Amino acid sequence: MSPVGPPPRPPDPGSRSGGRVEILNAVVAAGSFCATLMFYAGAVGSSSYYAYFHVSYASLGLSFSELALDSLRLITMPVLMGLALVMLVPELPAFLGSLGLPDRWVFRARRLGHLAAARYPWFVVSGVLLMVLWPFIAPLRWTAPLLVASGLLLGQTRAAQRAGRGPVSGRPGGEGGGRRALTVALAGLFVLWAVALSSGRQGEQEARQVEERLVERTSVVVLSTDPLAFSGSPRPGIEDLGRERHYRYRYTGLRLLVERDKRYYLLPLGWRHRTDPTYVIEDDDSIRIELHPGVQLGLAG
Repeated sequence: MSPVGPPPRPPDPGSRSGGRVEILNAVVAAGSFCATLMFYAGAVGSSSYYAYFHVSYASLGLSFSELALDSLRLITMPVLMGLALVMLVPELPAFLGSLGLPDRWVFRARRLGHLAAARYPWFVVSGVLLMVLWPFIAPLRWTAPLLVASGLLLGQTRAAQRAGRGPVSGRPGGEGGGRRALTVALAGLFVLWAVALSSGRQGEQEARQVEERLVERTSVVVLSTDPLAFSGSPRPGIEDLGRERHYRYRYTGLRLLVERDKRYYLLPLGWRHRTDPTYVIEDDDSIRIELHPGVQLGLAG
């Protein structure tokens, strides 16, 4: 008879619970980072957008949730798409395998992922070189910190470590673990920088589109008991409705930028960023605000 070995030990419940705790901590950390990133992107984009109209976004009193939701319009921005694509490459084989695609596709994807992970220093070097060329890459400056962040994160993947090119992670409390945490934190800073550059540029681009298509925005008619002093040029049209009217003066030719806490931020038709002011009208007993549809250029004629 062959000797009977010791019976296998049942799995330690503590190890399973510990694994679940680690997964939960990772999910919470990722969720917190995503929420922070959304808030940051919304704040930078809103700041750039309203600054174009000479308005401080802080004066609008936007809440955390409003800024985070405002960042949803930035989800399609190239920096997040590029970062997601770069981080997907090393895990592409497993993803394609789960879809039931042919083995040759999975094999080619695995080779591509290993190649990208093994060449992660080139991402960092490319990003640094773009920083040297900073004055000449104004429209694409966000790519420089994005490349550096992508290289740092690729170096932490299992594919890079198996290739012998990535930093050794080590134990969580050891030197390798501290180095890994420092690398990830540094990559996070570069991601924030890339998000700031991209969302700020996108906010300004949206503001320029508003300026070019100002006539399409909500039309505002201001009725006032007393004359209002509108400076600059062009000015809104004014009509005196007569002494017998409570709201004697009627102002037209205005478009709504935003309304916050009964304060209406208005732009006159023909407004130009470099020369014209933005009007702030506070709705009170002496003011009545009427909102009308703007002109839809696509439906005109």
